[in-house]
Amino acid sequence: MDNLRVTKFKDVNLNDPFFDSLKDGYQEFSDWFKRKAEDSALVLYSESGLIEGFLYCKFESGPGDDTTPPLPDSEHMKVGTFKFNPQGTRRGDRYLKKIFDYAFERGVDDVYVTVFGQQHEYLVELFTRYGFEQYAVKESANGTENVLLRTLKHSQGDVDKDYPLIKTNGNSKFLLGIQPQFHTKLFPDSRLHTESPNIVGDISHSNSIHKIYLCNMRQVQELQRGDVIVIYRMKDPSGPAEYTAVATSLCVVENVHNIDDYTDEEEFIRKCGKFSVFSESELRVMYKSKSYPYIINFTYNVALPKRPIRKVLVESVGLSRDDRWSCLRLTDDQFERILQTGEVNEKFLNRT
Repeated sequence: MDNLRVTKFKDVNLNDPFFDSLKDGYQEFSDWFKRKAEDSALVLYSESGLIEGFLYCKFESGPGDDTTPPLPDSEHMKVGTFKFNPQGTRRGDRYLKKIFDYAFERGVDDVYVTVFGQQHEYLVELFTRYGFEQYAVKESANGTENVLLRTLKHSQGDVDKDYPLIKTNGNSKFLLGIQPQFHTKLFPDSRLHTESPNIVGDISHSNSIHKIYLCNMRQVQELQRGDVIVIYRMKDPSGPAEYTAVATSLCVVENVHNIDDYTDEEEFIRKCGKFSVFSESELRVMYKSKSYPYIINFTYNVALPKRPIRKVLVESVGLSRDDRWSCLRLTDDQFERILQTGEVNEKFLNRT
């Protein structure tokens, strides 16, 4: 999403056709929009300059008085306006990741959104998948909206519903090496400062919270659902590994399986195509050759605020230069040191 920008309301064209459905659904929308002139939203623009997506969040305290029952007496982030034009590229996932990023940065207790369920079934399904639950209803002149709420304080014991929380106890941790040419296309929020933003496109494998990694490393068979992966962007051709190879992201394993588990080539293409960096033709060659038989499904949870280079991972974290850093099991102590050197926000960590 190279055209995804933080923009003040006053600089957004309210007459863009994108807003027509919001004006129809909410009588007060235009007046409300104008009152927000100095506030900011996350806006997605098409190549022609038209609006394709819009996200506005606000922060509130206490139970309030406009829902039945009232909200919890806590710190909330409300997803005030959230709409995007579907293109089959999993834009919803990318926006949802931004919602959680904002919430954890602010340190709120929960996130909620109000939706007309019958009109926005896709949004209800999207939020429900990631732990939002029907909590209340909201009555207004526009009709009855469902209030979906996701607590950020408690684990639900599920990889998707707990997303983007990272469990730190009772699971295994691994370092997983990714070639530079694939890394940023899979992990757009982990782009290095030296890389062009144009490398990240509005395509499924970039936008999606869910990723697929194909490889021929037998060690990945050790990974179990709920294990944590530290993504390691391998050596850049421009310089030595000590300074160009870097840990960038935290991910959580959904499952590991073999390419032979698919019924046929078409099932393989259907299930892997949107979450892999490879084209359909490349995937077909891989299926026939079985050159990359091991497949990891995982969620993209956290981009490390500070990216420790290989030199730091050896000298401060305790990894060995003698090991092969392709799929490397980490000790809990090494993982904690990566969290510290990477300056990971504690709000993202589930330590129960």
